[in-house]
Amino acid sequence: MPQSGLPHDPLLVGDDTHFRLVADSTYDWETWLSPAGQPLWINPAVLRITGYSPRECLAMRGYPLPMVCDEDQEKFAGILASIHDFTSGNDIEFRVRRRDGEKLWVAISWQPMYDGQTHLGFRTSVRDISVKQNLREELRAHAQNLEELVKRRTERLRNLERKQVQMEKLAALGQLAASVAHEINNPLAGIRNALTLIRSDFPSDHPHQGIFELVDKEIDRMSGIVAQMYQSYRRQSTPASRFDLVVSVKEVLYFLEATARERDVTIENLCGPSPAMVELPEDEIKQVIYNLVRNAIQASPQGRRVDVSLTPTATDFQLSVTDQGAGISARHLPSIFEPFFSTKGNDAGTGMGLGLSVSQAIIESLGGRIEVQTTPGHGSRFSVIIPR
Repeated sequence: MPQSGLPHDPLLVGDDTHFRLVADSTYDWETWLSPAGQPLWINPAVLRITGYSPRECLAMRGYPLPMVCDEDQEKFAGILASIHDFTSGNDIEFRVRRRDGEKLWVAISWQPMYDGQTHLGFRTSVRDISVKQNLREELRAHAQNLEELVKRRTERLRNLERKQVQMEKLAALGQLAASVAHEINNPLAGIRNALTLIRSDFPSDHPHQGIFELVDKEIDRMSGIVAQMYQSYRRQSTPASRFDLVVSVKEVLYFLEATARERDVTIENLCGPSPAMVELPEDEIKQVIYNLVRNAIQASPQGRRVDVSLTPTATDFQLSVTDQGAGISARHLPSIFEPFFSTKGNDAGTGMGLGLSVSQAIIESLGGRIEVQTTPGHGSRFSVIIPR
């Protein structure tokens, strides 16, 4: 009985038809190049990948460079050099431009071909990796989004840590204020009463009247410092009421006119006549406005101006206080809302560095925020976002 098996198959003995069918049916784009680099045979897969038929590719001058994208021409020239150096390569990625203009990511592998010692040329195999590349891009985008999310969460944690430190300082301040305020206020009241009695014994034109006024002002300043310390921790929210921000700003600026005149600073009210109705604790909003405008006056050199403006939006009002002072340095900017921090040094008439800290605590408790824009040498703008 004759032996059976593949070696006796007529398609595999003395005929290359079977091998040509296999090569033509290969899913990847296959090319056989002559030793000089000229294409001898290209399988039909090139049409699916590039839109060009094998016949068009065989007639293409400089094949396959015209199909390689401009940005990868130099890279592909290196691949051709490696091919002509009789080396092998695998999965080198580059981009081709299809007949319809679409760019496609592909990967090429190559090796020289020999029949014994005779060099027959080179074989290249190119496969479509656009799906793989798209997955890479999606993965890269997800990684970038994750990195951005981590950055935001990290910054949020840092902000929470800073706020925790600030709250701890406020707690320490409250303990100090609770124990000191009563002890200081009573002696101050006694000193003021004694000063009033002594002052009444002197005529109004007595040369010491100026000294009495100075002492009286210093007593006021000491009382204000103690009250500010106490209020920063023991602040009790007042009930909300409906009021006009424009009127409140006008009233606060009226009380600060004397302070501005003493420092030769002009206050410009740019809020306009249109009502700006809100439903909030009015006293607390007035305190924030007072603190910011007073800070702006203290930061302004003589002869300069402080602008106060009000801008409405759909959900809130933006109250801006702009001075023409020295601005805030980048080194000090992160610390300006911390209790006891001040850039005013020992300037007479300034407080303990609690105004911004107290103002921020008030506004944030009401669902708003305070933003600052500053340019060293050109002044600062504090903007309070006040919810309606």
